[in-house]
Amino acid sequence: MAAPADPQPRLPHAALALLLLLTALATSLACQQLWTHDDDTFPGDALRLLQDMAPGHTQPCHLQELPFFPETLPLNNLHPRQAAATALRILQHLFHTLSTNSTRQHWPAQPRNDLLNKLQHHIHRLEQCLPDSAALFKGPRNPLLTINKYFRDIQLFLHAHNHSACAWDHVRLEARAALQHLHSLARTMRR
Repeated sequence: MAAPADPQPRLPHAALALLLLLTALATSLACQQLWTHDDDTFPGDALRLLQDMAPGHTQPCHLQELPFFPETLPLNNLHPRQAAATALRILQHLFHTLSTNSTRQHWPAQPRNDLLNKLQHHIHRLEQCLPDSAALFKGPRNPLLTINKYFRDIQLFLHAHNHSACAWDHVRLEARAALQHLHSLARTMRR
């Protein structure tokens, strides 16, 4: 007669519930501080990379209808999670804009790739903490809508100027302005 097989060990329901609770707790603790002091170097590093991407020689650009970062964004009156959602949206749009194929011919590969890696890293961290960032805003003064329009205007601007080197240099300067706004959002996230 064959020996009975050992039954598979099973986690009791209480242990499974505890495992799920610990996972949720670890995630919430990781997101407790949406922007850490270690992240403070990010805007400065990204700004240096954007400077490294500047053209070696500047020719006068006479472009029409330049988009400018909206100064009317209510960045100072946001709750920390709203500031994080706003920063996330800016980072996502920057990544999308700067990762297009047409940037390769205008900007050096190494600083561009380093910048894209830094953007992706911060996007990933914020996405883990903010699964539904759009739900954080109610009412007509939704900064995410303003940011979406601004980056849509950048795409239209690039298209209108045939993705020229001059147009891309203006976009580089606009990316600089967007990154500078991340600094004030970071202060709000740390509250």
